[in-house]
Amino acid sequence: MLFLYNLVVYLAAFFLKIVALFSPKIKLFINGRKNVFTILEEKIKPEDKTIWFHAASLGEYEQGLPVIEKIKEKHPSHKIIVTFFSPSGYEVRKNNTVADVTLYLPLDTKSNAKRFLKLAHPELAFFIKYEFWLNYLKELKKNETPTYLISGIFRDNQMFFKWYGGFYRKALKTFTYFFVQNESSKQKIEAIGFHNVIVSGDTRFDRVNAILERDNTLDFIENFKNNQTTIVIGSSWPKDEVLLAEYINQAPENIKFIIAPHNIKTDQIASLKSQITKSSILFSEKEKIDLSDYNVFIIDTVGLLTKIYSYGTIAYVGGGFGNPGIHNILEPATFGIPIVIGPNYSNFAEAVQLAELGGCTVINNKEELKLHLDRLISDPIFFKEKSQICKSFIQDNKGATNTIMKTVF
Repeated sequence: MLFLYNLVVYLAAFFLKIVALFSPKIKLFINGRKNVFTILEEKIKPEDKTIWFHAASLGEYEQGLPVIEKIKEKHPSHKIIVTFFSPSGYEVRKNNTVADVTLYLPLDTKSNAKRFLKLAHPELAFFIKYEFWLNYLKELKKNETPTYLISGIFRDNQMFFKWYGGFYRKALKTFTYFFVQNESSKQKIEAIGFHNVIVSGDTRFDRVNAILERDNTLDFIENFKNNQTTIVIGSSWPKDEVLLAEYINQAPENIKFIIAPHNIKTDQIASLKSQITKSSILFSEKEKIDLSDYNVFIIDTVGLLTKIYSYGTIAYVGGGFGNPGIHNILEPATFGIPIVIGPNYSNFAEAVQLAELGGCTVINNKEELKLHLDRLISDPIFFKEKSQICKSFIQDNKGATNTIMKTVF
C-alpha cells in the first residue's frame, strides 16, 4: 500500500505541473516549492536548534499560532520553521514575524522527506489539526523526533478507520502525543489502539481570546459606523450575498452594513455592489470621503476583518450556503457579537457547539434571515442573551495552549 501511496504522489507531481500551465493557484503551488531546499540551506545551519510546525493552510496556521508564540517565548534561541501545503496559507503568511523560516512543504516523496528533515533537523515537530504525510512521518519516526498533533480532529470517514487503512494507522505510531479537540476524537483514535491522547481543546480559542488584548482600532470604520447599529458580513460568498443584498436594500436607514467578501476579485466586487441600492462605498474609494454618509461599506482588501468585527453589533459569517462550509465564527464570538450563519456548518465543531448553545443562529433562506436579524435589532433582551452566550463560549473553552505546553515541556 505504501508503494501505491508513493506512486500516487509521483503521479500527482507530474499532473500538477501540467495543470499549473492553466491554473494560477497551482502554478504558485509548483513554483513555490522549487527553492525550498536552497532556502533551508541558507537559513538553517547544522548547529541551529530548530522546531518545525506544519499547517495545511491559513486556518491551521492561525490554529497553531498560540503554541508557536509560546514556544518561541520559552525557547528564544531555537529557530522556528513553518511549512504550508496550500498557497492560500503560504501566500498570506509568508512574511509572518513569528517564524524564522516559512516555506512550502515539498511533496511527500521519500527523497523529499529525507532531504527536508536532514536540512531542518527539528528537535520537535508539530502537525496542526490534520495533514498526515506518510514519508515525513516515517522519517521523523526513524530519526526519533518527538512529534505532536495539536488541535486534532478525527472523523469516521478518515482512512485510519477504514478496513484498508492499516498503513495509515501504522504512520500514527510516529506521534508522541495526540492533542485532540474533543472527546469524540479521543474515543475514535483509542478504538484503533492509541492511548497517548489528551483532550486539550482547540487552540483557536486561545488565539481569538488574545485578540481582545490587542489594539483593534480602525479610525475609518469608526467614522463609517457613526455610533449606529452595524451588521458585519464576514467572508461572504455570492450565495450569501444574494440573500443579504435583499435584506440590506429593505433595511432602515439607521442600520449600517460592512461587507468583507471572501473573494475580492474586481468582477465579483462589482457584482456585489450592483445588487445593493443603498448608498455604498468600497474600501479602495475611501480616501478623502466622509464615510458616515454611507450605509454600506464593502471591504475590497484583506487582513482587516478581525478588527472590523470589534465594531460589529451583529455578525453574519459567510460560506454556509456552499462547500466546504462556513468561515471563522470564533473571531466575532470573542467580541460578544451574536452570529448568523447558513446551513452548511456540521463539519465545524465550534459552530455546532455554539449553535446548540444558541449564540449562533442557522438560517436557511431569506425569510429566516430577515426574521432573525430584525429580532436581534429590535429586542434588546434577546440580543443581550445571544451576546453573553458568545462571550462565555470563548472564555469557557480557552486553555488548550497551556495544556499542550505543560505536557510537551
